Amino acid sequence: MNTASVAVTTDRTATRALEHEGVHVRWLTCTASLDGGGATRSTAPSASARRVAEVHCDGETRSGGDIALDGKVTQAVEGRCVRGDMTAKSGGRAVFRATLLGDCTAPATTAPPAGGPGSGNGPTATVTVTVTAYPGK
Repeated sequence: MNTASVAVTTDRTATRALEHEGVHVRWLTCTASLDGGGATRSTAPSASARRVAEVHCDGETRSGGDIALDGKVTQAVEGRCVRGDMTAKSGGRAVFRATLLGDCTAPATTAPPAGGPGSGNGPTATVTVTVTAYPGK
């Protein structure tokens, strides 16, 4: 689990969940930090130790209201789901509290290109693009 994956997946799944609950999202931006924001440990974590990411999202509704989501993520399946304990608020009211956002069993959101140079014979490049859109501005 890495912070970029947690932040992007939380952003995607939280936006869908908020929209499902009737919150019209203009934009949402999430950040994540692992195990208390980089605190060092005196011993190496055991194989059974579970990494926990602190996640925080800020956003705005189409009508200009505030959106906030805070919580802990214990598992992120890239682009599909996050598990943990998260609470979303909009306009000062709780919208939802969730232990799962998204669908962990959904197919991957992207597929490798078919054919193309060197297909199947080595590493491929991964490009991540983050776009914050401000409709109507």
